[in-house]
Amino acid sequence: MQYADGQDIMLGDKVKLGSDNGVVVISVDTGEFSDQFPEVAWGYLQSGVLIAFKKYGLMHLEDVDEDLKLIARHG
Repeated sequence: MQYADGQDIMLGDKVKLGSDNGVVVISVDTGEFSDQFPEVAWGYLQSGVLIAFKKYGLMHLEDVDEDLKLIARHG
């Protein structure tokens, strides 16, 4: 999955959507799962990414949201 600008969405990316910031905690498309969200519990997701937002909570996106912006890349 990619941001609207064509960059790949990666595990650990800090992102902004609307007025909230979050962190990518799962990238199903690349098979990456954070320690807090392990594959054994979340492997049922078929595609997309899971983002933990401060205000919005957990959000599963299967399609690119044009408003989702990369703030910082982990690592």
